[in-house]
Amino acid sequence: MTPQARAERSADAMWANDAASKWLGMTLDAVGPGTATLSFQVRDHHLNGHAICHGGYIFALADSAFAFACNSYNAVTVAQQNTITYLSPGKPNEHLTAIAIESSRNGRSGVYDVTVTGADGRKVALFRGLSRTIKGQLFDEETP
Repeated sequence: MTPQARAERSADAMWANDAASKWLGMTLDAVGPGTATLSFQVRDHHLNGHAICHGGYIFALADSAFAFACNSYNAVTVAQQNTITYLSPGKPNEHLTAIAIESSRNGRSGVYDVTVTGADGRKVALFRGLSRTIKGQLFDEETP
């Protein structure tokens, strides 16, 4: 199996059970070995008291992109630590995109950087996720 095919099958297996990302309105736009892109449209229910996208939703978008990137090798991988820096607000009705890129992967530990951008290309947030691989696979590689 090619690395790209493994990443796609891993994403399909995760997406099938990812009720949270779907409920928040996210879409899985792209996946590859150590990378993933997710996005969502900022709706009224995502807005905080300042009429901008609540930081928790931006964090959730980045965290989901991180999850799909670090699970792209068909090894169950969870978050060990995450941080986020907000740079500009997500605006009402704006399409936000999170692109996760693997910075380092050694043994069971990984480091992933996620950039969340607004529709105009500006950086909305920078997220760093540390991952830890645990027991299990997302799908049986022996089954076609």
